[in-house]
Amino acid sequence: MKRIMLTVAYDGTGYSGFQAQDNAPTIEGELNRHLGELLEEEIKVIGGSRTDAGVHALCNVAVFDTGARMPGTKISYALNQRLPEDIRVRKSQEVAADFHPRHCESRKTYEYRILNAEFPVPTKRLYEYFTYVPLNADRMKEAAAYLVGEHDFKSFCSAGSQAESTVRTIYSIEVLREGEEIIIRVSGNGFLYNMVRIIAGTLMEAGKGLWEPEHMMEILAAKNRSAAGPTAPACGLMLTNYLFL
Repeated sequence: MKRIMLTVAYDGTGYSGFQAQDNAPTIEGELNRHLGELLEEEIKVIGGSRTDAGVHALCNVAVFDTGARMPGTKISYALNQRLPEDIRVRKSQEVAADFHPRHCESRKTYEYRILNAEFPVPTKRLYEYFTYVPLNADRMKEAAAYLVGEHDFKSFCSAGSQAESTVRTIYSIEVLREGEEIIIRVSGNGFLYNMVRIIAGTLMEAGKGLWEPEHMMEILAAKNRSAAGPTAPACGLMLTNYLFL
């Protein structure tokens, strides 16, 4: 028996998130099914980041155990012949038998993309959130700075979270404007349920001028979901980097 790690990219538009569900298509469900058919055994992958419905990824991680003789580095080639075109394994490799992606120190980076223009662009509708309301990226950047470091992010966590603790560390937040696009890039040691999307929605409130940037301190102190801004739509969010420390 050996443990294999997959680096997985996917367009999350047609899926109800990463984690397997009985009556809905998921990334984990597709991996389990196609790996099982390929290796001729029951496979249960363990995902590193359990992304929400509609969220995309360039490099999520999943591990599974197998008794198959196929070399770990070859599994990606064979599996990609079976997977739907909106899921691809970018790398497969054998790892230590006790390696678990959610039990290791890591640095995850998400990007939230906003199209801030007069009109939407159809080709970007699945990968960027559109708003015609003018956003001040400098105000958003100033507000974001208050979130860097170790904090209790309970105000930035949706109901239904199973996390034992709501304390997380954000290593950095960048807010970049590139023409009509605004990119919010957040790196941290882990994220709560809908945390990055709530951060994005809250920063947009500051960008609209509805809140002063320093109001972020009050939101953190409240430790109440109702204190923060709305949860931004899933389409704009992508997991872009996953680094084990």
